[in-house]
Amino acid sequence: GLEIADAPVGPQQLARLVTRIADNTLSNNIGKKVFDALWNGDGGPSADAVDTIIETQGLKQVTDSGAIEAIIDEVIAANQKSVEEFRSGKEKAFNAIVGQVMKASRGKANPAQVNEILRRKLGG
Repeated sequence: GLEIADAPVGPQQLARLVTRIADNTLSNNIGKKVFDALWNGDGGPSADAVDTIIETQGLKQVTDSGAIEAIIDEVIAANQKSVEEFRSGKEKAFNAIVGQVMKASRGKANPAQVNEILRRKLGG
């Protein structure tokens, strides 16, 4: 087995990654992608590797309400059937719409903001 001391992700890198998730720079899902990149040696051995990976791969979470709202508007327009199903009481349809928003943002939209804005727009 691999000893902790031999792991390719150092403690400073892990701490920086956790910080970037906590400060909403990254979502949990994107954090996993950054961890995988660190594990594969991307970005070098320093804690700055986390920020380098985020910047070079364009992984920063979208927290701009206007940008998220624009994506949501596009998804609502393209998924009227799911919108009608949600409005008729099918909660699973809401989750499907959230999934489409996350897909459209390539996983970068802040999930909590997506849920909040989408519920407001759909009257749920």
